[in-house]
Amino acid sequence: MDFSLYNPNDVTEIKNLFVRTFSDSESEAEGEIVGSLAYDVMATTEQNDMFVFIAKKDGEIAGSIIFSRLTFENGINAFLLSPVAVSTAFQGQGVGQALINFGLNTLKEHGVALVFTYGDPNFYSRVGFAPVSKEVVKAPLPLSHPEGWLGQSLTGSVIEPIQGESHCVAAMNKPEIW
Repeated sequence: MDFSLYNPNDVTEIKNLFVRTFSDSESEAEGEIVGSLAYDVMATTEQNDMFVFIAKKDGEIAGSIIFSRLTFENGINAFLLSPVAVSTAFQGQGVGQALINFGLNTLKEHGVALVFTYGDPNFYSRVGFAPVSKEVVKAPLPLSHPEGWLGQSLTGSVIEPIQGESHCVAAMNKPEIW
């Protein structure tokens, strides 16, 4: 498996990966929602405000993850991991975990201090994420499942409370996905 930053020419293939993966695991409607979300992040977010990574096997994109900037009043360098997809054919083989670790290491090399995600604590805890309460760090929008707000420090320190609001990129600023 080869891990790398995406090529902007792969945007349609990446969108289709998200559509297929979420259609297979959830429903066709969910596949369209998540595929459109991934596409919107890639199409509307400034390059310096996102990192998109892919896993490729034999020329096929097997997985993709997207990190987009999360802004705080204190200016800390933070990103949000969402969405994440691994093709059904490659699930259960550690591809998602390896791709996330590759992404986290790259963000660390770029001076990113904190990374957050909103998802399954059982999965994301395998790659270093831990629950974060709203008293420590507020999510950009109200959460339908507060237990899914997770974070990790890439500096080796504990996540200290951050006062004030957080803001995500425009494509992620949709109450229905939170």
